[in-house]
Amino acid sequence: MLETGSVLPDLELEDTAGRPVRLADYRGTASVLLYFMRSVTCPVCAMHVKDLAARAADLAAADIRVLIVVPEGRSEAAAWQARRELPFEVVTGRHGSPHESVGLMRKVFGAMQQSGSLLVDRDGVVRHAHAATLPTGSYDRKGITEAIADLPLADPLG
Repeated sequence: MLETGSVLPDLELEDTAGRPVRLADYRGTASVLLYFMRSVTCPVCAMHVKDLAARAADLAAADIRVLIVVPEGRSEAAAWQARRELPFEVVTGRHGSPHESVGLMRKVFGAMQQSGSLLVDRDGVVRHAHAATLPTGSYDRKGITEAIADLPLADPLG
């Protein structure tokens, strides 16, 4: 898993319509919170996304863009997103698993998908990193809230 203070590599993501999503496009304009779901079929991860959705207005007011990252393909991600009517963009890997590209994969009797979150500031620096193998521990609401409060303020002069 990426660590706090590291620079996030530009992940190759795509939205449910197949459009590329580049984290570099947010640099200098907004911070990004990525929530990596274990699977779209994970009810615990869905509860965490529901909590994020309930906080959508506060996150937007703090200039935080939220991306829900799922390991499944576009069509499955799109169907899941449509059923939930989410206020956030749902993305998947453009080439391979986005989870693996940030170190969210653990080998236990085969492969068990991890879940977690990354908060990346407008300069591309990871300000919060949290991961868990069990989905019940994958959402660190308090840690995310504290990291948002500690984000460097935007330079009003650009």
